[in-house]
Parts: sequence; structure tokens; C-alpha cells
Amino acid sequence: MRGYVVFLRRPYAGRLLGGTLLGRLPNGMGMLAVVLHIRADGGGYALAGTLAAILGLATAAGQPVLGRVMDRFGQPPVLLPAACASAGGFGLLAVAGAGPLPVSVIAVVIAGFATPPLEAGLRALWPDVLDGQEQVDAAYALDAASQEILFTVGPLIVVAAAVLNTEAALLLTGAFGIAGTLVVVLSGPSRRWRSEPRAADWAGPLRSPGLRILLLSLACAGIALGVYAVAVVAYAERYGRDLASGLLLACMAGGALAGGLVYGARPWAGEPHRRLPWLLAALAAGYVPLVLAPGLPVMSVLAFVSGVFLAPVLACSFALVDRLAPTGTVTEAFAWVVAAVGAGTSVGSLVSGIGQEAGGVSGAFAGAGVGGVLALVLCLLGARTLRPRAAAPAVTAEAAT
Repeated sequence: MRGYVVFLRRPYAGRLLGGTLLGRLPNGMGMLAVVLHIRADGGGYALAGTLAAILGLATAAGQPVLGRVMDRFGQPPVLLPAACASAGGFGLLAVAGAGPLPVSVIAVVIAGFATPPLEAGLRALWPDVLDGQEQVDAAYALDAASQEILFTVGPLIVVAAAVLNTEAALLLTGAFGIAGTLVVVLSGPSRRWRSEPRAADWAGPLRSPGLRILLLSLACAGIALGVYAVAVVAYAERYGRDLASGLLLACMAGGALAGGLVYGARPWAGEPHRRLPWLLAALAAGYVPLVLAPGLPVMSVLAFVSGVFLAPVLACSFALVDRLAPTGTVTEAFAWVVAAVGAGTSVGSLVSGIGQEAGGVSGAFAGAGVGGVLALVLCLLGARTLRPRAAAPAVTAEAAT
């Protein structure tokens, strides 16, 4: 744990990590808040899952776009307006509810697309804030572990707020995004940060074959997360326990937090591209038993176990992004990681809603194991591309002209 202590003692490190986590609480709250609000307003699981999927897809689409704009104009001019727009989208959904449907769709599109790219922005700041690659690696590990707090605390906040009403849960989701963004953009490192010159081509980091494979694999892991977020609501309704959905989401995130802290507390031998398939195999193995959907005590244990390898997978992936992204594209590459997981999560939400309608609670959970296995298969098929190679010099826009 010494590496964590050294990292957190650096000026601004604790503030930036804490502010980013606060501003990203909507990531752990948004889908559940949408599902609960639509269900409370009389909408079915298919509609709730579809709107949650649209929220995730819009977030996935917005992250690389906003990340590229942030590379050009800096962090505060992009992050703060985006957070306010996203909160406005959640507020509009609170008013619209399940209908009229076009208004509900517009609301979740705004809330998702305008989600501020705090995660990618934070990782762009670490080299300026921290001292040396060792501290940057510790920051990646702690980031991957601590972000699971979002999925532990976030669902509990949503469920607690929904006791008052589901509109309050949506409004609170947007408010946290604005508050955390303010903490970040008012800091010196965020105000001073400027990106390196970008490559001239439109593909940016996507011209790396290894990065494309990594993104596809993480998208499939995201499917499992999206399935789980909707399936726990169906599980709670079947057993008549309103708090079960938040509890099970918190258990899975608690497992990921524990796994991430253990993973990041020690150095690991070998290259990340050799370690990732083993971590994905363990992650998939944790998702498969969820289809049994046993009673709450046993299900809570299964939920915890299913999350243990999630943060290690993400931390290992972050290290790979640094090695695979072409020169000058790391910030956008991290935004694409967020987009890939978000896109997979949105697809999983849709799949879980349809699965619940077709096969009950077990049908809702079935897609989690499938997503985990697909992530592993893609990683194995593209294993050769994940080996870091010497990066070709980036051709900047200035050099191209």
C-alpha cells in the first residue's frame, strides 16, 4: 500500500481523484435511476431497458467527441458546460417520465452524450501532477479500484432517493456531476493543462490494431455490466425486496474495489498483454453462476465474487492503452475505453430487459456470462496485436502541411 500513500501525498492528487469520483457518480447512478423512474411511471422492462441502453450509447458516443474537443480547447471550457447539459437531460427525464416517448429519448440522449469526460481528463493530468512512471502506474491502479466506489455508493444513493421519489434520484444524479466537475476544473492542473499536438488523420488512436481489439473486448465486458444493472431490478421485484437491487449492485462493486486494491498493491511480473487474458477468464467465470439467481444471502456472495476481477481487468487495460495508443493520442484513447465499456453496458441493458421478458430473472442474468466469455474470446483471438510495438512517429497537422 506504500505506493498509494506516496501517490496521494502529491499536490492535487487527492483533490483530482476525489473530484473526478464525485463528478462520475452519475455513471454509477444513471442507469438504475432511469430504470426505476420509468418503472415507477408505468413503463415496462423493455422500455426501461431501452432508455437505459440509449443513455449508455449516448455516453459512449459523446466521450471521444468531447475528449477531442477538450484536446483542442482545454478542460474547463468543455467539462463544466457538459456537466450542466447532462444534468439538464436528467431533469427533463424527471419531468417527462415514460412519455411522451420522443421527449424521454431526447432527455436520455442529452444526459448521456453530454457526460463530461472526467475519466479521460484525469488520466491526461497524471503525468503533469505525478513524479515518474511508478507513481503514474500506482495512480492507474488506485483509479481502477476507487472508481468501484461509484458503483457501490451510487446505487445506494439512487435507491435511498427513490424512497422519496424517483424524480429526486434523477435530479441528484445530475447535481453530483456538476459538483465534482467544479472541484476538478477549478484546480490549477486542470486550468493549465494543454494537449500534445494531435495526429493529422481522423482515426487517431483507432489506427492501432491492438487498441481496437482491446476496445472490442472491453465492450463485451461492458455487456455483462449492463445486463447486471437491469437484472438486479427484476430480481428485487421477484423477491419483493425494494433494497435488493441497490444491495446487489453494491456487492458487485465492493468485490471490484477489494480486487482492485489487492491487484494494485504489488508489482506484477510480465507484460500486461500476457496478464489480461487470465484476468478476463476469471472475470467471465464469476459472471456465469449469476444465472442461478438464488436467495438474497447466496446471491450477495455471488455478486461480490463476480466483481473481484473487474478492477484488475480495467487497471491492466489502462496500462495497455499507454503502450498501444499512437503518440499524441493517449487522452482520446482513454476516452475510447470509456466509450467502449459504455457502449457494451448499453447493449447489455437492452439484452437484459428483453431476456427478462422472455425468461424471467434467470433470462435477465444470462447475458452477463455470455458477455464475459465473448470478452475473453476476442482477447485471445487478437492476442498478437496486443503486444506493444515501437510506435511510429506521429504526423502532426503542422508537419502534414
